[in-house]
Amino acid sequence: MSDIADPSRHLVLTVDVERYSGRDNVLQWRVQQALPRIMQQAREELGLRPDGWLVQPSGDGQLAILPQGISERTVVTRLAPTVDRLLREHNHGLAPEARIRLRIGVHEGLVHLDGGNGFPGEAVVTVCRLVDSPQLKAALRRFPDAQVALIVSDRLYQDVVRHYGDLRPEHFLRVTASLPEKSFDAVAWIHLPGENAAAAIAEQPIPAAAPDQSSAGGQTFQHITAHGPAAFGNGNVVTTYGPADGATPHRP
Repeated sequence: MSDIADPSRHLVLTVDVERYSGRDNVLQWRVQQALPRIMQQAREELGLRPDGWLVQPSGDGQLAILPQGISERTVVTRLAPTVDRLLREHNHGLAPEARIRLRIGVHEGLVHLDGGNGFPGEAVVTVCRLVDSPQLKAALRRFPDAQVALIVSDRLYQDVVRHYGDLRPEHFLRVTASLPEKSFDAVAWIHLPGENAAAAIAEQPIPAAAPDQSSAGGQTFQHITAHGPAAFGNGNVVTTYGPADGATPHRP
């Protein structure tokens, strides 16, 4: 493997538009015009220079490999709230089907920048899985007034979110992001700007998939960890998780 250049460590960011495929051609075109502009405006407001950003568009989103030396604190804790505000401005007065809401994922790791058809690296695969996880999609549906749902890997939560006061760590929801068909499971943390996701979902859990009406309780909830007492389903099962007890999510 001597012909393969060494990888380098980078922050990786992916953005995905909610319900893009359900839009007609005109609305898809408008999304594609607006998304790069909004992301660029957010970077400019935060002082994140565009030099060295490697952006791979995907129609309904973007994958970005960020340059070394960029402020992880700024990207992890300030980008999502800024994009949320910009989307509120963009969506004001638009019909519901024309509004843009985003899922944003952030991770870090080794990436090959010289791939022939993208950016090879487990970090890239992981961040794409995180942003496509049903847990993040369900969280965005749970908060219809939110414009952005952010998911960060456990490593970034522990290194960045937990140590600084930019965002309140207790407002993050700990989940096991799971895509069984991809053999993917990873602990991650979800945040919605302006919302206390952990408290809200502890009070009214969200299903990771459509309720299974054939089950005895009528509802199935998976891969959700709530910090504090939480009632799942119809209240017949109550599980308590502490913030650092290492418990795994209850799986009925």
